[in-house]
Amino acid sequence: MARRPVYRVSDGAPYFVCETVEFTYSGGFAVSQKQKNIAAIHASFGRAHPDARILEISTKSLQSLGVELSAFRLLKEVPSLGRRIPVENVFQGGKVFAEGGPFLDLYEVSPREAKGDPRLRECGQLTSFYFEGVHYRTEPKTAFYDWLYANAVLENAPLAETLAQYDTFSDVEFNPQKSLNCQAKAAALFVSLYRLGKLDAIQSYSTFAGLYQ
Repeated sequence: MARRPVYRVSDGAPYFVCETVEFTYSGGFAVSQKQKNIAAIHASFGRAHPDARILEISTKSLQSLGVELSAFRLLKEVPSLGRRIPVENVFQGGKVFAEGGPFLDLYEVSPREAKGDPRLRECGQLTSFYFEGVHYRTEPKTAFYDWLYANAVLENAPLAETLAQYDTFSDVEFNPQKSLNCQAKAAALFVSLYRLGKLDAIQSYSTFAGLYQ
């Protein structure tokens, strides 16, 4: 058996609810194996919450919407470039460490290359994030990632409206024992704010970060 978090919308701070799901794990790196795990996670969650509208958000999703909402595919406007690039590139390229960064050249590679760049592991402690001339603190944890993700969704109104039809989100690739940021959690937070009419909070980072307090 394996355990993974599933994130649901909430009508109050912190604007998501995390529930751990147990499921029978299918080993292997093939997409088909990942999709078996997605189906198992959804089936397990559905037994406890039969009315849930659940969406896997990753490149392995069985639904095209979930693939489109992956941080590897979801595009964020970068005004200095005059174009949009994947959220993953903006996030990884904006990391600033004690001994290097930001690495804005990561804006120009594939999302997978950006995430795997060795400099992200060789430059010491993460000290801040950088985006469009502004440095952002590393606390609250996940706030910068969630803010980038939410803004990227907000920039695409049809995508935001379709996403808001769901109330529960999974990410088969996310393991909280190994990672901190989760696109499924960011999606749940966005939908909660969308339903509560609080999308204005996304436009200002300081206001958005205040949601975590």
